[in-house]
Amino acid sequence: MSSSDQASTLRKIVNQNMNDSALRVLAVSSGKGGVGKTNVVANLSYALSKRGKRVLVVDADLGLNNIDILLGLTPKYHIGHVLSGEKSVEEIIVKGPADISLLPAGDGLQELTQLESEKKVFLMDELDRVSRKYDFLIFDTGAGISANVTYFCSAAHEIILIATTEPTSLTDVYALIKVLYLKHAQKHFRMIINSVDSEREAHGVFRNLSAVTDKFLRNISVEYLGYILSDPNVAKAVRQQKAVLELYPYSKVSQCINALSDKIMREKRLESGEGDQPFFWRSAFQIQ
Repeated sequence: MSSSDQASTLRKIVNQNMNDSALRVLAVSSGKGGVGKTNVVANLSYALSKRGKRVLVVDADLGLNNIDILLGLTPKYHIGHVLSGEKSVEEIIVKGPADISLLPAGDGLQELTQLESEKKVFLMDELDRVSRKYDFLIFDTGAGISANVTYFCSAAHEIILIATTEPTSLTDVYALIKVLYLKHAQKHFRMIINSVDSEREAHGVFRNLSAVTDKFLRNISVEYLGYILSDPNVAKAVRQQKAVLELYPYSKVSQCINALSDKIMREKRLESGEGDQPFFWRSAFQIQ
C-alpha cells in the first residue's frame, strides 16, 4: 500500500472514531526565546480558567521546565516519567493558580529534546485520552525550529505565534512560519505582538511581517490576534513566581490578556480540513 493510500485509510478510520468534543488544542510558539511566550501562556491560561474553562497546559519544551517555575510550582514528576512508563499522565499533572492543570516538562533532560516517532505518537495518544475532560489544551512549545517545536505546532488545531518589536524576533518567527509551511504543510497562523508601547505599534509590527509573508509565502494566512502592552508589573510578577493577572489584575498587561482571552472564547474551534480530526492523528501522518 502506498503512503498516500495509508494516509487515506487512516483518515477514514479517524473519521469513524471522531468524538464531538469541543476541545481546542492551541500551540503557542515563537521564533526565538526571550519574547515572553511562556508568560503569555501562563496568564492566558489563568484568564481562560477564571472564565470557567477547563485548561490543561503542556510544557512542550520537553527538556527544560519553564512554566512550573514561572508559577512557583514544584512538580515531583514530569513527561519523562510518562514516556518511560513509570507514571501515567494523570499521575504527573499538577494544579496551578485558578485551577489550571499543568503537565510539567523535564529539568535539563537532553534525551527529551529529540523524541523518537513512537514516543511522540504515544504521548499524543495519552494526551488525547485525558484531554476529553478539558476545554483547552495549550502547548507551550520551545523556541526555534527544532523537531519538537514543529511537531507540537503541527499537532494542534491552532498555531499562535508570539513576536515583539525586535528585528530578530520578527526574522525568527518568519523562519518558523516558513518551516511549518514548507515542511509540515501548515497554512494558518495567528499572531500576538508582545511588549509594545501602543496598539498602533503592534499593528505596525504585524503589517511589516505580513508584507514579507505575503510576498514570499503566498498560500498562507497570518491573522492578527492581538497585542500586549509593556508593563513593569510583568517583571514584578515573574520575580514573585505568580501570574501577573493574579497579582495585578487591573494592570495594563492584565487588561490586554483579558481582552485576548475574551476574543478566543468567543470563537469556535477551527473546523477546516484535518482540523476536524483528533489532533494526535493529524500529527502522526503529517510529520513522521
